[in-house]
Amino acid sequence: MGAVLSLAGKWGSSSEYSEVPQNETFKRQRMSSGFNDENPRLISSLPDEISMQILARVPRICYLSMKSVSRSWNIAMTSRELFNLRKELGTTEEWLYILTKVDDDKLLWYALDPLSRKWQALPPIPNFAYEEESKNGFSSNRMWNVFGSSIKIADIIRGWLGRKDGLDRTPFCGCAIGAVDGCLYVLGGFSRSSAMKCVWRFDPVLNVWSEVSSMSIGRAYCKTAILNNKLYVVGGVSRGLGGAITPLQSAEMFDPHTGGWLQVPSMPFSRAEVLPTAFLADMLKPIATGMASYRGRLCVAQSLYSWPFFVDIGGEIYDPEMDSWVEMPIGMGEGWPARQAGTKLSVVVDGELYALDPSSSLDSGKIKMYDHQEDAWKVVVGKVPIRDFTDSESPYLLAGFLGKLHVITKDANHEIAVLQAGLHDQVSSSPSTSSSLERTVGASSTACDSSMPSDVLPMTTVESAYQQCDSMAQAETVDWKLIATRNFGSAELVSCQVLDI
Repeated sequence: MGAVLSLAGKWGSSSEYSEVPQNETFKRQRMSSGFNDENPRLISSLPDEISMQILARVPRICYLSMKSVSRSWNIAMTSRELFNLRKELGTTEEWLYILTKVDDDKLLWYALDPLSRKWQALPPIPNFAYEEESKNGFSSNRMWNVFGSSIKIADIIRGWLGRKDGLDRTPFCGCAIGAVDGCLYVLGGFSRSSAMKCVWRFDPVLNVWSEVSSMSIGRAYCKTAILNNKLYVVGGVSRGLGGAITPLQSAEMFDPHTGGWLQVPSMPFSRAEVLPTAFLADMLKPIATGMASYRGRLCVAQSLYSWPFFVDIGGEIYDPEMDSWVEMPIGMGEGWPARQAGTKLSVVVDGELYALDPSSSLDSGKIKMYDHQEDAWKVVVGKVPIRDFTDSESPYLLAGFLGKLHVITKDANHEIAVLQAGLHDQVSSSPSTSSSLERTVGASSTACDSSMPSDVLPMTTVESAYQQCDSMAQAETVDWKLIATRNFGSAELVSCQVLDI
């Protein structure tokens, strides 16, 4: 509390708070009256609206400790009022949320504050019973015990060729991850033989999980993206009549403000409809393999599948204004790099679409950026310091925060590492030819670190990490900055999202 009081002295006179209009101050004073009714003032001798101004400027990594100061502080630190004020003041912070899978197939979330380089463990998703409709003919009671996604989509799709009983023996797998309006979402997946409709939301303000409205249909391995502050879910697979795996062309949209789902026109898969023979049409099943929200539209990469082959067929683009799908430009669809069979990893940073093209050799990879004017993917990073983990579902991830492109991977010591790519002038038309790799450890811990509670994970010491990267830097025009690293044991990467609150 003393640290917060010292902040008030540092800022000086109350004129520092003039950026908030007077009517907003009166509104906030009325909203804050609940603190005065049952509790003492947040900070003695200061009106609560001024105290809230102070709290809104404190780094969010400190909030977990500050909630234990008093009951009134706990209420304030978990109030929408405080986080709305952070938006008004421009003091929101981007945190990286990483989903991992441990040996017993449990899914565990961790949050990283990139400024303090502190990791924080999220509470686990609660167990729940999922009841299938009796008409599906499956067992009526299925349990999701936060199981992981170790079953790859290629294994699931084998069901199209007759392996209809495989899912009856598998744990939970194939959930989708999304983030919208300051919350994380976990959607669908397979629970034994059931394709799930359920959706769980994590609210970082309250630090709790809650179940929200379910999707209209059970989905696994679907693709998600955010467009106009709404969460879109496209494609995936489900269980059809007789228990066979069937691909989905349908799409739907979740509005976080209404809490409801709306139907979106189904993907036409127009290129799949022009196959020359009925035999090929029966054998080659269309699936969505990647999706990105790019230039105000949803870009969905697609493939045709016939075990053990995936055949890229370009993709389709959804225009929300026209509420319709059109074919994706040829260069965009055919050049979209594939992370592995059935998945195409991408991220949009500062309006640019990036994808990671893994190399056939170890310790390498390329980052490509899509040039919409030339309809072509261009290499912007010739070599990426990643290791090739062939048995891992997601050996590396892409994320965009702090206005930069980031790669999340495991280093040589099997520690999960977050690397920031310092692209020079963002893009060149060909692989770069000269530079050196710069390894910089982030800023030192903040003053509040000494009071971090036990569920905030401290950084491990980085002594010799990425020494192997030095030899790969000869053909680079990118400075790699090591943002953070953490040893999570044998945990594997699954997915990641970024929240700005």
